[in-house]
This record gives sequence, structure tokens and C-alpha cells, in this order.
Amino acid sequence: MANAIMLQGTGSNVGKSMIVAGILRAARARGLTVRPFKPQNMSNNAAVTSDGGEIGRAQALQARACGVAPHTDMNPILLKPQTATGAQVIVQGQVAGHQEARDFGRNKQTLMPAVLDSFHRLARECDLIVVEGAGSPAETNLRAGDIANMGFARAAGVPVILMGDIDRGGVIAQIVGTQAVLSEADNAMIKGFCVNKFRGDRSLFDAGRDDIAARTGWPSLGVLPWFDHAARLPAEDVMDLPARARSGGDGLVVVVPQLPRIANFDDLDPLAAEPSVDLRMIAPGTPLPSDADLVLLVGSKSTIADLAALRAAGWDIDIAAHIRRGGHVMGLCGGYQMLGRSIDDPNGIEGPAGRVQGLGHLDVDTVLAPVKNLSLREGVHLDSGAELNGYEIHMGETLGPDCGAPWLRLGITDEGASSQNGRVLGSYLHGIFASDSFRAAYLAGLGATSSVAFEDRVEETLDALAAHIEAYFDLDTLLFAATEVGG
Repeated sequence: MANAIMLQGTGSNVGKSMIVAGILRAARARGLTVRPFKPQNMSNNAAVTSDGGEIGRAQALQARACGVAPHTDMNPILLKPQTATGAQVIVQGQVAGHQEARDFGRNKQTLMPAVLDSFHRLARECDLIVVEGAGSPAETNLRAGDIANMGFARAAGVPVILMGDIDRGGVIAQIVGTQAVLSEADNAMIKGFCVNKFRGDRSLFDAGRDDIAARTGWPSLGVLPWFDHAARLPAEDVMDLPARARSGGDGLVVVVPQLPRIANFDDLDPLAAEPSVDLRMIAPGTPLPSDADLVLLVGSKSTIADLAALRAAGWDIDIAAHIRRGGHVMGLCGGYQMLGRSIDDPNGIEGPAGRVQGLGHLDVDTVLAPVKNLSLREGVHLDSGAELNGYEIHMGETLGPDCGAPWLRLGITDEGASSQNGRVLGSYLHGIFASDSFRAAYLAGLGATSSVAFEDRVEETLDALAAHIEAYFDLDTLLFAATEVGG
């Protein structure tokens, strides 16, 4: 039987995911067995779990903060946007179909049993669950049938702490306004508030903090300063990526075309961390720079649509010119599929059934299939013998002559494809750049050095985040407010 508390935000991107990770690591340091939980997440940046499913990558980081492997019960509903109005729906780690936003809004309450089922299973194995909300409970147009915020909190009997973001401005209105639009029953679930991302002298906000408390009747659990090392933690959302890239440096120039449905881009964080790498996210409307050493095409939730977007931006021409100049290209998962001769979608998985021409830089062809491959993998880089870890998360199979020149070996299976000149590589394996030995070997082949122990740095940052929570957040009040939930 566990206690549980929920952190909800006054809006998206107020820092809920990071603060939950910090609370979990701090509570673990106090000797508690802890687990993360997010009823519903929307993200194309997913993690593969040990039980053969997928969850949002933020929950995988939170699991790491707890010292446990990610599990599908930590994020039972995951929405992966495929179009402007529709998403693939993942229920307890597995694909349950595609729904348009309007249909999901009408049907989401039918998913509450799965949400509660996962939540109660977690409650049987720990002392404390810290639940993360999604978006804001103040979105009253989404309240009917809600499973992500107050709908879940009331169904599961979990008290709530509300967090605002002062960096956006108007934090008093954020928190007081949330109370104003919530129902009496929803407001009764909130046991306190906190303010995140404060820069400068915190005492200057004492009067503002007290004003929020006086207007709402809720106690303050703290005003948290800006956490300077947030960028050292894996990015949750594609919106975080441009700020992490560093343009204009003197290192190896790695450019990443920022496509509309970019997904599973966790290979970029280790590269961004390297002082010897100048990582550049290239927005649509901007040509790929001619000084690029490596063009990296990462994953996509809608490969065919993103390939069309790549061509519309003129990047197909830029990539061909880059290769003619002697540059290198690597495609991972969806990027791998784009580099081939063709992509065939006979079942209409990504839209209307049909076949499209690829970029043609690898002599391979891809056929999309309805069964998703989800697996954790270990292997070696064939050129250097460097060990690596990664994961596969894709729908389809890629075959062709260039698969006869693999560059990875996973167990007894060869993986990937290489062009005849060896400068264009493709693979379905995500996450490989987090492996220090592989990253060092690959960068050395391009004339750069690696000086970062990436996984160690993530652990050190989680510990620093826990210390940040202990210093500026009233963890004792949060633990006291947590309520026992049935398992």
C-alpha cells in the first residue's frame, strides 16, 4: 500500500516532469521506495520498457530517478501525434489504434479503467507514487471525461500540488486564475502550490507568494530557483531541442533537419553535451549549412509525411550536395527509411496506402507493417568493436543490397546498412550515442574527440536536482499531504 501525491501545472512546459524527477530522487535518498506515474502523456519521444512496451521518455527519466527500470504502468496512456488532428493511441505500452482529437475527447473516459489498473499495480510495490499531470487542469473545455488531471485525482483519491511558472510572467494570475475556474470539488483536491523557474533574488517575490496564499487559502511549498543544469537531463519535448544546440562553435558540425513529426531524438542530447561537437537544429526555411560534417536524420512518427516536408524545405537537394562534397549522413529509424530508394505503405498505416520514392542514398527499400517492433538491444560497432546499447521502436522492415554492409552487430544479428563509399549509414537502433564507447569511436572516425561520460553526468544531475528540491521545496509538507491509496 503506497501513499500518493500529484503535481499539476498551470500550463504545459512549466517544469512538472523535471520537478517530479527531483522529488522522486530526493524521496529515494530519504530511504523511500518510489515510483513515477503519468496517467496520460502526449509525446513522440518514447522509451522502450523492460516489459516490451513504450512510455513517454519523461517517465523513463523519472524511473531512473527512482533507481528502477521503466515499466508501462508508469504511463498507461501515451498519445503520439501523427497529423495535426490525430494521434496513435498507446494503452499500457501497446498500440491500440489511431484516433482523431475530437473522437479521443469523446472516448477518453473509457480509458480510465486501464489508468487505474496501472496505478494500483504500482501502489503494491512502493512507499510513494508521485503523479504528474498533463497540461493544465484549468482547461475547462477538456474537463469532461478527463483522465489526465483532476479527473484522475478524484477517481484515485490523490491530493494535488499546483505549480506555476514565474519565468513566463503572470504567475499570480496563473495560480489564482486556476482556482477561479475549477469546480469546488476539484479545488478541494489541491493542498498547496509552488512556483518554479525563479531567477534572481527570491525574497523579491515574498509578497507575491503571500498574496497567492491569501487569495487561494493554499499554503506555499516553495519558490524554486531556475535549475541551471536542466539542459543536462534528456530532453522531453522537441521544443527543448533548439535551446540545447550550439551554433557557431569550432567543433565537428552536426546538423539535424527539424522535421514536423520528429520522434525519438534522444541521440541528440549526448552529442549536444560534447564540447567537440557543434550541434545545429535547422528549422524549415533555412538551408542545411555547407560547412556540415554530418547530417543526422533522426526518427519520425510519420516518415512519409516528414519526407515530403524535407523535400518541400529543399533539404533533399542540400543532402545530395553535402554527399557530393564528401560529407557524412546517418539516418536512424525514420531517417534510415528516408535514405532508401522507396517507402511502401500498403496498409495505409501513415495515411493513404501507397508507395513513395526515397532519397536514394542507400540501396534499400522499406515496407511499413502494422506490427510495431519494440525491443531493447545490446551490441557492438563493427568498425571499432565498441560496445553499445539502444532500442528499436518502428513499424516496418528495410531490405536491400546495402544491408549486406552492416555497421552494427546485435547479438548474432547484423544491423544497419552502409553505402558503397561508407559515408551514408542507416540503422533502426535508437539511443546509440548515449553509449560513451561508441560515441567516442564514431566521433574519432570523423576527426573529433569525446570527453563526456554522458550517463554518469545524467546521474550527477539527478542528484543535484534532488539537492535543489531539498533546499528550496517543502518536501516534508508534500510527504505529509500524500494520501494512502489502495493497491
